[in-house]
Amino acid sequence: MEKNKSEITYHNKDVLSKIMAENFKEKSLKVYGIDVPKIKQILPTNLPAIQVNEMRIDNLFLLEDGSVAIIDYESSVKWENYLKYLNYVVRILERYGQEAKHIRMIVIYTADVEHAADEFHVDCLTLRLEQAYLRKIDSKSVRSGLEKKLENGMSLSDDEMMQFIILPLTYKGKEAKKEAVKDAVHLAKKITDKEKQMFVLSGILVFADKIIDSSTAKYIKEVIRMTQVAQMLLEEGREEGRVEGREEGRAEGRKEGREEGKTEGRKEERIKVLIDSLRSFAIPEEQIISKLVEKYQFTKDEAKVFVKNF
Repeated sequence: MEKNKSEITYHNKDVLSKIMAENFKEKSLKVYGIDVPKIKQILPTNLPAIQVNEMRIDNLFLLEDGSVAIIDYESSVKWENYLKYLNYVVRILERYGQEAKHIRMIVIYTADVEHAADEFHVDCLTLRLEQAYLRKIDSKSVRSGLEKKLENGMSLSDDEMMQFIILPLTYKGKEAKKEAVKDAVHLAKKITDKEKQMFVLSGILVFADKIIDSSTAKYIKEVIRMTQVAQMLLEEGREEGRVEGREEGRAEGRKEGREEGKTEGRKEERIKVLIDSLRSFAIPEEQIISKLVEKYQFTKDEAKVFVKNF
């Protein structure tokens, strides 16, 4: 694949990395046609650079058997790609030394590729690849199955989530992939489990990073951002309910004025946390004000005062 200018460079990339690292644990790549041990953890891809203009590694995983899996996604077969893979291996060895006893070079081909050589030879070495061809995945069937489960309020399995995030790459042609990305994001909005929804959305953005344009990437990032906010609001609401529940169970002898003062103080603290959290996700001030009006029944002027003071 050619490097796309819309690669993920925005300030929330670390958030995506944390989401991916946590949710990829114990997932299997078998649904892509790769029979390797399950993923143990994600490894950092900021490895020593060999060339200034070298592309970053798409994914780097530590598998349960202790092997390191380098994963790259391609929509075409080029001789230069094999040189790129060799550079990846050298970078892994530079970073991890003799600890990297077993390195797997895995290439996942989009539906545009039907066949590619699984070995690269020169006199002094042989590079062996493990390959998967997404053209073998029935895109319509997978999408239909996911939609049916979501419409029936059913939870997605690990394999189904792994299929979900790779789904746009199972379509042939650049434009078809772009449309599939948008469709997958729209479908992902129906996932009720916010943690799973975040994993799927983040996975779609990371996996399809090279094929989407800047406007599509911006749209996905906005959906992710609002999902993060929704999750944060849910947790904040749960904590509020727990606090109020504990307060109701306290001794009735306390003075009402003292209790009201404490409650008001806690409320202001929660509002401050909410405002800070929304700001951390670069939510516009007008949206923050609207959220305060909705959640705490403030007037718009009252909400503006809180935003200004905090």
